[in-house]
Amino acid sequence: MGAMLKRNIERRWREVFIHRHHGLVYEIETPVIMPAKVFEASGHVENFTDVIVECMQCHKRFRADHLILEQVGEVKGIEGMTTEELDAIILEKRVRCSDCQGQLSKISRFNLLFRTNIGPYSENVAYLRPEAAQGMFVNFKSIFNSMRERLPMGLAQIGKVARNEISPRQGPIRLREFTIMEVEFFFDPRSPECTLIGDVEDVKLSLLTEEMVKSKASEPIRVSVSEALKEGYIKTEWLAYFMALSTKFISELGAPVDSQMFIGKPPEERAHYSAQTFDQLVKLERWGWVEVSGHAYRTDYDLSRHMQYSGQDMSVFRKFDAPRKVKVLAAKPRADAISADHGKNTGKVLSVIKGADASVLRSRLSSGPVEVDGVLIKPEYVEFYEKEESQTGERFIPHVAEPSFGADRLTYLALECAYSEREDRVVLRLPPSIAPVTVSVFPLVNRDGLREKAYGIYRDLKDAGIIVEFDDSGSIGRRYARADEIGCPFAVTVDYQSLQDDTVTIRLRDTWEQRRVPIGELKGFLQGFLPMR
Repeated sequence: MGAMLKRNIERRWREVFIHRHHGLVYEIETPVIMPAKVFEASGHVENFTDVIVECMQCHKRFRADHLILEQVGEVKGIEGMTTEELDAIILEKRVRCSDCQGQLSKISRFNLLFRTNIGPYSENVAYLRPEAAQGMFVNFKSIFNSMRERLPMGLAQIGKVARNEISPRQGPIRLREFTIMEVEFFFDPRSPECTLIGDVEDVKLSLLTEEMVKSKASEPIRVSVSEALKEGYIKTEWLAYFMALSTKFISELGAPVDSQMFIGKPPEERAHYSAQTFDQLVKLERWGWVEVSGHAYRTDYDLSRHMQYSGQDMSVFRKFDAPRKVKVLAAKPRADAISADHGKNTGKVLSVIKGADASVLRSRLSSGPVEVDGVLIKPEYVEFYEKEESQTGERFIPHVAEPSFGADRLTYLALECAYSEREDRVVLRLPPSIAPVTVSVFPLVNRDGLREKAYGIYRDLKDAGIIVEFDDSGSIGRRYARADEIGCPFAVTVDYQSLQDDTVTIRLRDTWEQRRVPIGELKGFLQGFLPMR
């Protein structure tokens, strides 16, 4: 049942964020393990770290900020603190090992990437992806070309990622391996308008902006999407659009709007790639405020870095309304310097330099010699200069807005929001769109043709693509209780009247109301509660 619930949440996310935007957002699959170079370019090798501290007595290791919060309580701005600042808090507040009360070491940084090797060669280092995003970035240009070179364009993925968390806790809230659901949405920064913003401009968002976080405010403001954009709280329309869509999606899973909030992350707390980030939080009874999605404006950081590290052109063409005279950077090979090093191979080196993008080549050469198409190019081989030419357009790097969700956290959220008790009975009030089983079918008794009639209805509903269970064991009250406990929204009972007039009783899980419905209208009745496929 848990697996079915999680799959239904993934399916519903796919319907809301991908299928609804067909022609604008495309779903792809990319590798879970990728070469180290990918994550060097993305900045994860250098920046994807958490603070770790070790007990000097029992040698158990802890995530330092979590240990401080457990023993000291809330500390404002702890996410952005340096290791020295955290060391000072541990010393001042006498934070000790939670197991043996031993003294703690100095804080160090621990990289959260899972490292492995490709094949039998130890030098071929690779990492398990910590996010699905990088697979979408490295494949962006080929997909952009195949999809008729149109912006805006989104790429989406649902798949497993891995983060080597120091101390996973809170059940499914913090895991080392989990399912991520992400969209990387590419747009022209000179034409950043969201064509769908009108659909959500009146949606209300609860925002705790960066400025409010810095001033230690705790109560969010409630503004419409249009107001948030007008006041500059959200930097891009596409980011605001996905935040509004996320509000509706999380509400559909069972979390009331008044239990949701978006918190702006100050610069010191944002990921290295982000110019603006909002975490969407939901207040849960068990864990308090828990992040359920992240919304980041990644600018052109990722594509620019991959272009720099790979030498592959990630830019796209923007056409001018009319031709313009512009100054462009050009690369002139220095044949004498090349010939001194390469002799007979000088021609090949000249060809590589002439074929390279001058801007990309200059950027790469700024840190020393680079290899391009199997040829070593040194800075002294090239002279860069500006020239004037007539152009019909220009190349640029697209910007990116990213909504990202963890399916495991959303599964927990749906369960907690749905859990209720009535007359000493568990009733799991899961929305019909994600409930593992949509309807249970019962014969009132297993004789006089009732079982056969009920089983025929069960088969018809099953053939219609509805997830349905057949239960003929125990009393009718016990069968209702079993259906309530797994979150089944509807129960159909076949009784003696069904044999006379081809009607059945439908019982609604949340109210226990019963209605009489003709068997011929049963499929339509149930499908009316389900989202369009």
